[in-house]
Amino acid sequence: MFRLLLLALALQPPERTIAIDERLATDAGLRVGDRVVLMASPESSGDTVRISAIVRRGADPAEVARADYRVRLHLDHLQELASYGDRVDRFAIATAGPRATDDALERINAVAFGFRAHRSTDIAIETSRTFQVVSRFHRAIGIITILASAIFLLCIMLLKVEERRRDVAALRLLGVSRRTVLGAIVLEASLIALLGSGIGAALGSAMGALVNWHYQGVYRTPLHFAIVTPGLVGFSLLLSLVLGIAAGAIVGTRLVRTAPLALFGR
Repeated sequence: MFRLLLLALALQPPERTIAIDERLATDAGLRVGDRVVLMASPESSGDTVRISAIVRRGADPAEVARADYRVRLHLDHLQELASYGDRVDRFAIATAGPRATDDALERINAVAFGFRAHRSTDIAIETSRTFQVVSRFHRAIGIITILASAIFLLCIMLLKVEERRRDVAALRLLGVSRRTVLGAIVLEASLIALLGSGIGAALGSAMGALVNWHYQGVYRTPLHFAIVTPGLVGFSLLLSLVLGIAAGAIVGTRLVRTAPLALFGR
């Protein structure tokens, strides 16, 4: 009797396991080790399986707005459950390099009519059209913001210089050269521009973190919706420095070319 029991246990097929994504696990309250029933249709008998892993979703822009759930099965189990036979809708192939990719595309597309092989990069670009439009829109907003900030910086320097006309006139009458006065104005404008750029970078980082926290919670994805990179911060500081020097030079040149007595209003 004991031998028959061992033989029955040995002949019993191993328990099927699946992996589910974390969104399904959260919404359905499932954990690793739980048993669930998979059915291809509501009227089918179904198959009892055990959850062996919970998979975190990748940061794929094409899947942000998709609210579907994902279940990963073994290939033979999926074929048996779906009764799909030896057929697939699509599959992915890893290649050793660009040349191998071109060779694989040529050979696969020449096999038969009715299917087509594509590069994964081409598919990613095609499915990310919306994000490309958003990126261009943000770039346009950035250009407008830069132009507006340059005009604003120039106006600030004009107002500050107009308030200090008498101080500059006094320095000129004391023998301070035009170059020194112009250098001081340019230095002040550069410092103001760098300070404003630093505050803007800090504010952008804080707002980016807030945007990511909100939309990652809404869509339950690790995708970053707003990114402030060191390269972007460095470019903004450099651009601010150039704009500050230009604004200071324009305002300072206009000021030092005016006679000291004229600056006093005489």
